[in-house]
Amino acid sequence: MYSGTIVPLVTPMKDDGSVDEQSAARLIDHVRPEVTALMPALTSGEGWKLDERQWTAIVGCTVRHAGGLPVLAGIQLPDTAHVIERARRAVDLGVDAVVVTTPFGKDITQDAIVEHYRALRATTDVPIFLYNEEALSGNRIEYDTLLTLCRLPGVVGIKESSGDASFTRKLAEAKTGVPVFEGWENLITAATGIDGFIGPLANLDPALCNAVLVDPSPDRQAEVDAVCERYGVFKDDWYRWVKQELHARRIIADPAIHEELR
Repeated sequence: MYSGTIVPLVTPMKDDGSVDEQSAARLIDHVRPEVTALMPALTSGEGWKLDERQWTAIVGCTVRHAGGLPVLAGIQLPDTAHVIERARRAVDLGVDAVVVTTPFGKDITQDAIVEHYRALRATTDVPIFLYNEEALSGNRIEYDTLLTLCRLPGVVGIKESSGDASFTRKLAEAKTGVPVFEGWENLITAATGIDGFIGPLANLDPALCNAVLVDPSPDRQAEVDAVCERYGVFKDDWYRWVKQELHARRIIADPAIHEELR
């Protein structure tokens, strides 16, 4: 059972777009004492822009440097067939689970979402983290659909990034047996009953993330909000600003982001 702070790692890159393994190793060492798992190639890792070579590089080096921490590999691809293909690659790389969005498109039905995850479950036995968001996929998983998906074998967590704290609380209160993680820093204390947190702030200050989980008070939430404002975590291109701060701290060698996002 996963809990606590899981870090959605940024993807350290060189200016030529290749993954910087030494910087990735330093970042993992930086967060290691405070996190319970590593989540490369998700949105904070620019996962939806990574090509197969870049995705394989960051997931592979995370596995190599994990030092016993579970590795939950993000898969952000538009359709089921490509997700299945990449999940099989993730298994070959030795990950502990995959973190999977819904298929992309505003017209995706809830039935299609269920079939998407069922198809993944039928073709690989890798554990699955459900990623509920809308900014990238254009759709979100409704409450009853999430309850259905939680009954699938091998679903081991939910990254709940709907941005609706009441929805997240309702899901946590359902006691499905699948851990629920808040995906927004500003909603940690409002989403009562959660099992943990997954968000970009964990790259910079995982100890503060743990502190607000232990003490979900208004003062602690205000501290989290202030830190996020200071480092650009609430900006639309938060990964850029997180990388700049990690570079300023000499944790990563280059603050470069994916060329298509520059």
